[in-house]
Amino acid sequence: MRKKVRYVLATLTMFLLATVLTACSSLTSPYNPHKKLGPQINYTITGIDAGAGIMASTQNALKQYPLAQHKWQLQTSSTAAMTSTLAKAIKYKQPIVVTGWQPHWMFKKFPIKFLKDPKNVYGKAEQIHTITRKGLAKDNPGAYQILKQFHWNPSQMSDVMLKTNAGVDPKKAADEFIQKNPKLYEQWTKGAPRGNGKSVKLTYVAWDSEIASTNVMAEVLNKMGYKTTIQALEMQPMWASIATNAADASLSAWLPNTAGLYLKQYKDKIDDVGPNLYGAKVGLAVPKYMKNINSIDDLINK
Repeated sequence: MRKKVRYVLATLTMFLLATVLTACSSLTSPYNPHKKLGPQINYTITGIDAGAGIMASTQNALKQYPLAQHKWQLQTSSTAAMTSTLAKAIKYKQPIVVTGWQPHWMFKKFPIKFLKDPKNVYGKAEQIHTITRKGLAKDNPGAYQILKQFHWNPSQMSDVMLKTNAGVDPKKAADEFIQKNPKLYEQWTKGAPRGNGKSVKLTYVAWDSEIASTNVMAEVLNKMGYKTTIQALEMQPMWASIATNAADASLSAWLPNTAGLYLKQYKDKIDDVGPNLYGAKVGLAVPKYMKNINSIDDLINK
């Protein structure tokens, strides 16, 4: 009887060990272009916060392509968790599909690419707009002028994002960027009167891109003599803060798709100053070593 028990225990131990080793092996298995992608990643798209606009668009993509009918699912996490998972996958050349947007430092740090979106679920390239409360142009014309003159490109924004991702305080990263780009500072502040201590409150969505732009603007305004405060909010409260005059401005309005619903809701209560950045984009992304995965359709077909 004891021998039988020892045999059973030994067999069970070997089975459990084999299971663990198999699991560990699968975790580090590199992408295999000769096998279907879905089973290699458990039919999972790695996403970010549930309330983000790109998550709603991806849920739509699951229906439109139709990925959901082929077992695909969207995993909610956070931007930090998503980029950490992406970094680990790239280290071991594993397959992964993530929700991606640009500008973002991950497109400078990692070899990744957007998947083509033939059904245009994610829309064309977006713009990031600056919005202000009604009346700001009249009662604080200097700050309004600086906000209106603020424009930069995805590469410049990514420079600030990379520093903050490396651990530099966002305020310090913004100040260093301004010091290294005096011509941009001159363009943004040209002709604007000094603030003489006037208060300006900026609200933003706590994405890496908006952390960068908001801190840079805050530093620009401070250098021009304004007293600037910033506050991170979820997307809907951010729009509401401008519409209700609880805040003065935001540089976080991704349009026409990501925040289109809020523009429709609040368009008569805010001032859309215009784009501060062109060429923003959202969609699904994969590492470039997944050479045969180039379209969302390929998630099912390859």
